[in-house]
Amino acid sequence: MNMDRAAVPAATREIASWIASLRYEDIPPRTREVVRGALLDTIGCGVYGYRTPWAKTLLEWARAGGGKSESTVWGEAKPSLRAADAALVNGTSVHAFELDDYHQAKLHAGAVVIPAAIAVAEKLGSDGRALVTAIAAGYEVMIRSSLALDPSAARLRGWHITGICGPFGAAAACAVLMRLDAERTAWALGLAGAQGAGLWAFNADGTMSKRLHAGKAAHSGVLAAELAQLGFTGPTQIYEYHDGGFLSSHSDSSDPARLTAELGRAWRIESNSVKPYSCCGSTHSYVDAALALRAKLGTPWDMQRPVRVGLSKVVDVQCGFDYQPSSALNAQMSMRYVVAAALAEGQALPPQFSDEKIADPALVSLARRIELVHDPKLDELYPVHFAGWVAAQSNGEWVRHDVLDPTGSTAAPIDARGITEKFRGINANLPVDRIADVALNIEQHSLKDLLGLLA
Repeated sequence: MNMDRAAVPAATREIASWIASLRYEDIPPRTREVVRGALLDTIGCGVYGYRTPWAKTLLEWARAGGGKSESTVWGEAKPSLRAADAALVNGTSVHAFELDDYHQAKLHAGAVVIPAAIAVAEKLGSDGRALVTAIAAGYEVMIRSSLALDPSAARLRGWHITGICGPFGAAAACAVLMRLDAERTAWALGLAGAQGAGLWAFNADGTMSKRLHAGKAAHSGVLAAELAQLGFTGPTQIYEYHDGGFLSSHSDSSDPARLTAELGRAWRIESNSVKPYSCCGSTHSYVDAALALRAKLGTPWDMQRPVRVGLSKVVDVQCGFDYQPSSALNAQMSMRYVVAAALAEGQALPPQFSDEKIADPALVSLARRIELVHDPKLDELYPVHFAGWVAAQSNGEWVRHDVLDPTGSTAAPIDARGITEKFRGINANLPVDRIADVALNIEQHSLKDLLGLLA
């Protein structure tokens, strides 16, 4: 849509003023609970991801630059990097293996907001209440930035929304911790939006660049806030400006009113989703459906059984490519491989995305034979509902299972206990119960207490 410049004349300044005035007491108890769960889940994903080759490469790059020891790399014992570089490494680690949280606004907020917030909070010595406030602000701004774009429209242009909207969320979180006034917060948002980047071209060959997008967005948000604090100005109409503003540049159906609608009253973070599977969030309903079919039709799965999958247009563009074994990311983004793994293996967790599994001839053959079908009814549902269906033949008849909302969404939530068990499943070597106790009660603990448990 063409934006009416008079309709929302100061969207950037309005959200900047909200960020600058936000206090812990303004955040509803339920929202604080969601933040604490997101903190635990994100740290668990980050410590797991710290061990991946791509996170190690980013860490090597960051260490080569030298600099201050302000913030800790999750999994290490003490601060060793400047805050922005720690956010870069930890954000990449969180997003390293498709385990991190996601929202129907088609982004991963935890991998961006929480590494940025923790890095700056550690540098400043902020308490748990300030950290919770910062994370809540960051999630809200990042999610609302995508909703204002129309995430499906932006995605179909080839944007990775985590990369382009993430700097806003990270900058908002840092602005809260740094106690920037409304003017400097607007500058920080402007500088953040000017740095947003992330293209879906990684799907061409399954390369590491997607892992980087979250970390770079976290880094950009820290940089934006720190520059604004020093007096470096940024555009105070970054969202709504007609020439080169964020919304019109990334989408033809954006609406700045969505950025501030019910701001401070309706908390978008409360509709965030926790991942039970190690693959693209848009495939999770299909994993649920495949597991249900597997239970219904019996195991071991007949690898010659015809399988059909219904897709919306966006998910088809994103995940419907022909499967060719190349990398873990390629498999994690492939609807064909994810469904094949769920049917044959009964799960879609890190072991299903090992180098050996993604090239397994039987899994590859099954994946390639899966028929993908465009379903216009799913277009009407997506992305409000990450819906999908899988069907398989049994005795000459098609048996189909539909899922409206996947496990981990607000319709089928994973609670604090489930997040703790997820953490344990990928980081069994750590004192998981103690980490969970501290993270889920972070207002009563110091950040140092939490980080010290991760090494």
